[in-house]
Amino acid sequence: MVRAVFQQLAVEDKPAAIINAEMGTGKTMMSIAAAAALHHAGRHRTLVLSPPRLVYKWRREILKTIPDARVWILNGTDTLVKLLEIRALDRKPEVPEFFIMGRVRMRMGYHWRPSYATRRRWISGEGASEGYAVTEFYCPKCGGEIRDEDGQTYASEQKLKNDLAKNRRFCKREPVKGRLCGEPLWTLCRKDVSEGIAPSVYERVLRTVTSLPGIGPKTAEKLIGLYGEEYLASILENNIQAFSNLMDESGDFLFNERQAARIDRALGNAEFSLGRGGYQPTEFIKRYLPKHFFGLMIVDEGHEYKNYGTAQGQAMGVLARCAEKVLCLTGTLMGGYAEDLFYLLWRLWPQMMIEDGYVYNKANTLGTAGMAFMKQHGVLKEIVRLLVGSTVKGRSAVPKRSATKCARPKPPDFRRWASCAMCCR
Repeated sequence: MVRAVFQQLAVEDKPAAIINAEMGTGKTMMSIAAAAALHHAGRHRTLVLSPPRLVYKWRREILKTIPDARVWILNGTDTLVKLLEIRALDRKPEVPEFFIMGRVRMRMGYHWRPSYATRRRWISGEGASEGYAVTEFYCPKCGGEIRDEDGQTYASEQKLKNDLAKNRRFCKREPVKGRLCGEPLWTLCRKDVSEGIAPSVYERVLRTVTSLPGIGPKTAEKLIGLYGEEYLASILENNIQAFSNLMDESGDFLFNERQAARIDRALGNAEFSLGRGGYQPTEFIKRYLPKHFFGLMIVDEGHEYKNYGTAQGQAMGVLARCAEKVLCLTGTLMGGYAEDLFYLLWRLWPQMMIEDGYVYNKANTLGTAGMAFMKQHGVLKEIVRLLVGSTVKGRSAVPKRSATKCARPKPPDFRRWASCAMCCR
């Protein structure tokens, strides 16, 4: 399988590959081995998208398979600080480097706020002591002053915020003749930040802990008082499995075996993002890291990104464009419908989808393309229901005809897609 992935990505230079294998067949080890092989082919950095509960398992597996590998964890509150350090890396890695990010941490939201830089400038008067200071607002990329639609400078910051909050604006200055700056004057943020509400860490931890089984508000307050909100926040964000193993001052486990088992089951299906730090890591990677900074991106549990319009699906598509190659791991590539493949393939291999005619329509959506894909690679059934009403004033109600369309996969082989999907059964 590793040889097949290497052939697909390195020799044939295809942009993506899929390992579709059942649980327990070693998809993680195969992907790590493939990353090590691609390291010798010039792709030294690998970005791993993982479920939050498996972030540290990925690190253990990587170091077990490649002992001299360098591993970065991009899943805590210091993610932005680490990304700034990563951006400063200008050397060629001598050993394989892995960057592991939880899918909750990398999600892109739909909320945004204005983004700009400010500086103070002193305007001197006639006398030595005369003069006044003015605040200027400028683009954080090119340093050009931000002006309104009439070309006038903004007299107050509140007026600038009001104008930028109406719609997403981009810098229209040309630092070099003929080349537009185009820097976005907005940034993605959490919903509470966009609405001007910023709950404290205590409130976030209290709300998160009370969502676990068997823990009410009073117990949650005692836990926060015993361990502190910062420590509990770091556990919930970085290593949630350690929560059920908390100990008291005497060294005894805080939860009995039954309680710990219930909490572990809940944590296994939970994904926490306490939201400290409003900058989205995906947006930072897209804006400030060089294109193809990551030679390979490994997407664990790729079937989680198949839905249209989800925040994590959109973020995965953005990160896939920032990586040179993509390797998707999944045990259930198709959930029974042809549409399960459409958006996943679009995010993994958009160029091939465009060549086959699956493009955005005039409304800037993929609804028409998705229906065309289902018609070609699935079976569309038209279900007709006749709704017969009761007699009204001596007359029978006119039967109403309603049609419902659904798409189901059909058996033919996907020859066009076979080159990007490799199955291991």
